[in-house]
Amino acid sequence: MLRLSGLSLPLDHAPEAIREAICARLGIEPEALKSYTVFKRGNDARRRSAILLVYTLDIELEDEADVLARFSGDKDVRPTPDMAYHFVAKAPDAWSGKRPVVIGAGPCGLFAGLILAQMGFRPIILDRGKVVRQRTKDTWSLWRRSELNPDSNVQFGEGGAGTFSDGKLYCRVKDPRFLGRKVLEEFVRAGAPDDILWQAHPHIGTFRLVTMVESMRETIESLGGEYRWQTRVDDLELQRDADGQQRLRGLHLHDGSFLEADHVVMAVGHSARPTFEMLHQRGVYLEAKPFSIGVRIEHPQSWVDRARYGQCAGHPDLGAAAYSLAHHCSNERTVYSFCMCPGGRVVAATSEEGRVVTNGMSQYSRAEFNANSGLVVGIDPARDYPEGPLAGIDFQRKWESLAFEAGGGTYAAPGQKVGDFLAGRPSMQLGEVTPSYKPGVMMTDLSRCLPGFVIDSIREALPVFGRQVANYDHPDVVMTGVETRTSSPVRITRDKSFQSLNISGLYPAGEGAGYAGGILSAAIDGIKVAEAVARNLVAA
Repeated sequence: MLRLSGLSLPLDHAPEAIREAICARLGIEPEALKSYTVFKRGNDARRRSAILLVYTLDIELEDEADVLARFSGDKDVRPTPDMAYHFVAKAPDAWSGKRPVVIGAGPCGLFAGLILAQMGFRPIILDRGKVVRQRTKDTWSLWRRSELNPDSNVQFGEGGAGTFSDGKLYCRVKDPRFLGRKVLEEFVRAGAPDDILWQAHPHIGTFRLVTMVESMRETIESLGGEYRWQTRVDDLELQRDADGQQRLRGLHLHDGSFLEADHVVMAVGHSARPTFEMLHQRGVYLEAKPFSIGVRIEHPQSWVDRARYGQCAGHPDLGAAAYSLAHHCSNERTVYSFCMCPGGRVVAATSEEGRVVTNGMSQYSRAEFNANSGLVVGIDPARDYPEGPLAGIDFQRKWESLAFEAGGGTYAAPGQKVGDFLAGRPSMQLGEVTPSYKPGVMMTDLSRCLPGFVIDSIREALPVFGRQVANYDHPDVVMTGVETRTSSPVRITRDKSFQSLNISGLYPAGEGAGYAGGILSAAIDGIKVAEAVARNLVAA
């Protein structure tokens, strides 16, 4: 079988046009083409008057060797790679070693647990939050009644922060072993629509993620895995060997119990601040990591559709339009769009009392009125928080607390219209754009809760983005603050064996540990770390 990439066809092409285009591209007769399947489909909207669908296809031919010889050196015509997942180890039938433990049930912990279970190691998965449906109720309590549960919210609980998001399933991680394909296939097996296997920018949405997470939990449990909910890890039990190396021996839990363990996947999310503090106190090697800070910006989705697709806006094969923007400012900062959610809403995403954090979410349909994205500015430890490994957390907390005050102290978010923001005056009322954030938005001046360099950078970037996406800087567009949880502010540094630099048996993983960003990359990292654990268990 061969893989043919970059085959472009008009937006409204007839079904038979694919077969005809394959034959024309490869210079073969129709009877030489035995079959084809769509591996990936995206679109090329650079010319809005003539938008193209772009296909990657797996094709079966009468004489594949001849075609490969004729197209030698053409990167768009090559053998179809083996994308099947191959387990790196299996637990022996009589294996009776200590069960590996996974801390965190987000995308990274979920796939670490799944892979370990599929290899026969019966993992124990701990999470400080609740099962996904109860967690959903707790999250809605914040959105509807301003009632926060610090242990069960957008950040903590089954499914992790990705459960309340757009459910994007694409990333820029190099993936030579096609681990991302394994993730997508497991999601489809758990109930995701199979179009995520071929869409160029697949997504799932919150409601579907809830049922999928439940299905995957059932799979893990059926393979001997065990979940323990509302279980917080308060300390590590360490032992120093004769060679001076510290090794993990177990976990002290919040209820006073002790869990013996010498292979622990630390798959906490980017908001696990008490865990980072505990690790720092125990001497685990941490370092401050760059992240970004800014606001959520909302436009009517119809504006974005027209700006990106022109007269083709609303076409069913295109769906809700997205954008990706970046600008390098005169102050040497970079402003960029982050976690763009077409047809979605802005949601309250705090995990600590007295603080306001925003994030974006959408459903599979992407059918709500507004588009939103983070509009954020990159920051780094040396320049912005040089005080130590945990200084980024203090930096986040400062602006989240100020956002809580600026929003009126009720978990409402501070908001401002773009026109007022550019003019340097507070917003007193809404205009043409209605914000979606719940529990509500208080119009004010965002300079009250963002660093001055962030305000200056966004003011410079907005007109630039307005020239790239029509109406992006429309005066009535609404921005809400603050977006601070773009990624982890720390990295739990690990070595080539995926273990902590100075604690054997501790395997930092995923977004919270500083090795991923988003659902797919976190899940891929979970697989890699689970494989490292399995190799170590088998070798022991």
